[in-house]
Amino acid sequence: MTGYAAENEDTAAGGARQGDATGSGIGRRRLGGGILALGGALALAPIPLAGAAEQGRPGRGPVTAETGASMGSGAHPPTHRPTLRRGSAVRAGLLQGPLDQLVREAEGYLADSPKHPWYAGAVLLAGRGGTVALHRAIGRAVHYSAYDETTDTGVEFPADRQIAMAEDTVFDLASISKLFTSILAVQQIERGALELEAAVASYLPDFAGGGKQDITVRQLLTHTSGFRAWIPLYQEPTREGKLRMLWNEVPASTPGSAYLYSDLNLISLQLILERITGRTLDALLRDEITAPLGMHRTRYNPPASWKPKIAATEDARLPWSGLERGLVWGEVHDENAYSFDGVAGHAGVFSCAWDLAVLARTLLNGGVYGRSRILSEDSVDLLFTDFNTAFPGDEHGLGFELYQHWYMGAMATPRTAGHTGFTGTSLVLDPSTDTFLVVLGNSVHPVRSWRSGSAPRVATANQLARAVPVRPERGRTAWFSGMASASTATLALPALRLKSARSRLECALWWDTEPGSDRLVLEASAGQEWQPVPFTTVGAGSGRHRPDPQPHPEGWVSGWSGRVWHRLEADLSAWRGGRVQLRWRYTTDQLYVGRGAYVDSLRVRDGGITVFDSARPRDAGRIGATGWVLSAD
Repeated sequence: MTGYAAENEDTAAGGARQGDATGSGIGRRRLGGGILALGGALALAPIPLAGAAEQGRPGRGPVTAETGASMGSGAHPPTHRPTLRRGSAVRAGLLQGPLDQLVREAEGYLADSPKHPWYAGAVLLAGRGGTVALHRAIGRAVHYSAYDETTDTGVEFPADRQIAMAEDTVFDLASISKLFTSILAVQQIERGALELEAAVASYLPDFAGGGKQDITVRQLLTHTSGFRAWIPLYQEPTREGKLRMLWNEVPASTPGSAYLYSDLNLISLQLILERITGRTLDALLRDEITAPLGMHRTRYNPPASWKPKIAATEDARLPWSGLERGLVWGEVHDENAYSFDGVAGHAGVFSCAWDLAVLARTLLNGGVYGRSRILSEDSVDLLFTDFNTAFPGDEHGLGFELYQHWYMGAMATPRTAGHTGFTGTSLVLDPSTDTFLVVLGNSVHPVRSWRSGSAPRVATANQLARAVPVRPERGRTAWFSGMASASTATLALPALRLKSARSRLECALWWDTEPGSDRLVLEASAGQEWQPVPFTTVGAGSGRHRPDPQPHPEGWVSGWSGRVWHRLEADLSAWRGGRVQLRWRYTTDQLYVGRGAYVDSLRVRDGGITVFDSARPRDAGRIGATGWVLSAD
């Protein structure tokens, strides 16, 4: 496949508001009055958008700008809106060890992994709050002059013509360009010039050809329009011919009935934006995003003077490329974007890691950076709100992908947003911890077939997630399951004799796992087989803000828990009159992991008597741990 919707090959390889019409927010009229997906549930307008999403999602829980301390579930964002500066891991509220490991693991993919390097080089940037705690360049920005298909090897430039990767190296972002187009569209929605639920054909009458008259703007932004992934627009020599192909394209599925990632969605959105504003997409990008935010290294069609600071991409030749171009360096790699003179809604933006961090910080700030606001907070909520609740596993805000472990790794939460690019790029933003990760690699250099899957993206995201400390619920340490994949870890209490009908287990529990695939199970054994123990949990909160108890009748938890401590109780009366042993068993599959699980403050009460308390040194010493470790963070 030559099109950039082929970024989905990474997915396949990996496994699978409040606003009114008169204010700065987004009113019901501008949304078209249709059905909106709010925080994981469908709701009918006129429910206020931001408020409904706030109620239906985990707490944003950003960190304070200086300390990095989590504000917890249900907290409001800080009034201070930080801008970026370099600083230590401590200043960012991060742990240095996992950041060091992040770099080591990323460097490992410069070697064969398994047959070829995943990238020739990369720039890594990670931060929290207003602090960039890691900004590192590894490998080569320009390494190969060509690809030799007969030997499946890269033809290296002479050493004096190779260029080392630098922190300010500029990359072809590929499909991350879609995020800029999406932000530009949401700006127009906010201003009342574009309606989310309007038919695309109401702005582009010719678009209705091929039975596309009912496709909406929202369906373009959420990849539910029915468009197939990609068509070779570059085969048409004229712009008119390319548009004719798009007008005549017949949806592969009924609009709104399925999720299918497609470049054609964002190309269509580009055409709408250019029609309603009277400006080209590159001018819109400059005027509405990059100039206000000071992103001076972000643009379409970088000038020739930038070339020595741009990472090379592919030796583009038939049959693996759609066009015979030789080494692509300083020009857009995507064939369709190239045929649109480098300016397209789906691909073509060039940028550097710091500029993308500015964009990330702007969105985590609620649309503002310094004195420049590019979106209202209500509009930003649209980017982080799942509109695809009908398609589990394909969570999507407006333009932004959500909750995708295949490249977000353990940073993935229902509100974690981001995107990847076929050239080897990725951007991940986690509002729950106020963290951001930029990984820019030239993974199609010298040829696209050398790269498969998203292992470096997942590895770096896992380490940044681990770098966010989880403080024990009580005391100095808590038991931590670790984050290993394809593993089983057990945490066992000693055998206890229970006499009362009111015996119970109490503890503090924290979990974040790959939903469904990785489980934390509470089990009991009276000397024979282990069996699950039902329990209930209650999240953090007090008074009327305290959540309702959540039953877990099958004795296990999985997925997202808000990254807050929960109080657990389990009825042990079924084991009255005998000896019983309790244990936690944490199992993970071989694909992805979450942040793991923590257990603290373990107590077993037998009526009015406490028969086990992990706060007592003697009892703590009787806990048997396999794979679990005591951790201060």
